Amino acid sequence: MSIEFLLTSLIIVASPGTGVLYTLSAGLSRGARASIIAAFACTLGIIPHMAAAITGLAAVLHTSAVAFETLKYLGVAYLLYMAWNTLKEKGGLSIDEDAAPRSTARTITSGVLVNILNPKLSIFFFAFLPQFVSTNEPHALPKMLELSGVFMLMTFVVFAIYGVFAASVRSHIVSRPKVLTWMRRSFAAAFVMLGAKLALADR
Repeated sequence: MSIEFLLTSLIIVASPGTGVLYTLSAGLSRGARASIIAAFACTLGIIPHMAAAITGLAAVLHTSAVAFETLKYLGVAYLLYMAWNTLKEKGGLSIDEDAAPRSTARTITSGVLVNILNPKLSIFFFAFLPQFVSTNEPHALPKMLELSGVFMLMTFVVFAIYGVFAASVRSHIVSRPKVLTWMRRSFAAAFVMLGAKLALADR
């Protein structure tokens, strides 16, 4: 496995996006355990996109405007829904010290949806993975599965680090109402901006 693949993957995974934002929010609102569950959920959400890239289904999204646009706007709608919940202090995205525990299933479902409803991920993996598999590779499929597995492991570890760090400073945030308000508005605005960016995305 090349160092180029590892470095490129690390840069991609560590770059702020919907998954990172969701994991940070989980850590701030529910603590370390919730952030790790959120990181795991976001990692699971990558699987369909990698499977699509490996099997060639990503090419359909790339060539079919209807398929791409449908999935894209479902993703936009979900990001706006998350922004609304954050702003209104509902669900697991509220930063509330006395909030009732959120079910593991609900946290996982939300995290998976964050990544599944982003068609750009399928296109990305369709273009990304083949760069690190030689055209002369006799076992191309196992190689792509190996690279995908490493990418997913890296995603989980980096996201978990983000989330646990957020959880570690949670006590300094929940005791300050003004900081809470600022954080809620910032998370909501970030989800809206990510939704707008996705809405403007082209194939």
